[in-house]
Amino acid sequence: MSVISERLAAPRRMRVVKNPVPWYTPRFWHGMRFASWYSVLARNQFDIGFCKLHTVASITCVTGLNSLLAALDKVFYSRKVAEVEVTQPPLFILGHWRAGTTFLHELLIRDPRHTFPNTYQCFVPHHFVFTESWLAPLTSLLIPKRRPMDNMAAGWQRPQEDEFALCNLGVPTPYLSMLFPQRGAADAEYLDLHELSEQDRAKWCDELHNFFRRVTYRDPRRIVVKSPPHTARVRTLKKLYPKAKFVHIVRDPYELFISTVGLWKSLNEVQRIQGLGDQAWLDEFVLKTFERMYAAYAADRELLPSNQIVEMKYEDLVQKPLETVRDLYAKLELGDFSLVEPALEKHLAEVKNYRPNQYELPDEMRQVIRARWANYIQRYGY
Repeated sequence: MSVISERLAAPRRMRVVKNPVPWYTPRFWHGMRFASWYSVLARNQFDIGFCKLHTVASITCVTGLNSLLAALDKVFYSRKVAEVEVTQPPLFILGHWRAGTTFLHELLIRDPRHTFPNTYQCFVPHHFVFTESWLAPLTSLLIPKRRPMDNMAAGWQRPQEDEFALCNLGVPTPYLSMLFPQRGAADAEYLDLHELSEQDRAKWCDELHNFFRRVTYRDPRRIVVKSPPHTARVRTLKKLYPKAKFVHIVRDPYELFISTVGLWKSLNEVQRIQGLGDQAWLDEFVLKTFERMYAAYAADRELLPSNQIVEMKYEDLVQKPLETVRDLYAKLELGDFSLVEPALEKHLAEVKNYRPNQYELPDEMRQVIRARWANYIQRYGY
């Protein structure tokens, strides 16, 4: 077991939000179609744990229903969606997991000129146009009101990462490692897309763009999206949306590391369909994923002019949220900030008592992070 794994396993002073997910709550994979679900199982040699057979059975049944609903969605709406154009350049929130991307997303969607992919749309991206108005209300009680990893608000209508939409559309993603945590990291090449063939990269772009068209069909406003893996995909995203806007948020790397390890442990526990194992691979996974992400970002960042990219610190956003977001609006030329300021003030008043989880990091791990993530630490002044 690695140094940090030993530390996390030992007693320590920290505040943990214990918010277990009920057994009846849908897992991410319940949103797949049957063909995508079967393909994932086959690629992993059906390495299913006996204690999770009931979960697999329920997912299999629901994915069959999803396939039927997706077919009906296609019959009724495919022609209408095909005519949709994403005329408003998307706004992409970039940053590593646990860097404050969710908090920033919650602020930016207060703008009445903005929309976002919600949890239901990302859960069933292939049939939400057909089913959201009636199936989402019927199933809303199945969704916890708080996220288990950080106690932030959850629900079908809450904003969600479009990475889950891609996953449930059958696109490979590193997130699939949650299914089979004993098998380690999955689909690392889909983090930055650099090693994909032109055909596979084009397919990835097509799936993302079609999802955005479906969101736009429901709401034509500017889409604000948040997905940490997009931090490594700026080159591809700019090619797909030449006028897109980007905001990149950074945070203390030591807090990022231990919080991200905790995040993956929490997700693996909830989403798995086999035993957990010791998960010793997580330390190196977090370290290496960060390095790959920021190697790609550092190269791609140079492609963006000053009116397309803003970088900010999480610490500044927490201390001076209105001033920080106002500066973002000015630099990205997003329009009149006064139109959103009252809604921001109201939201900030509602979440003012929120406190993030607190962790301790051993000195040995700090030294590893200081050496492995030196470029990030130097560039952003940590």
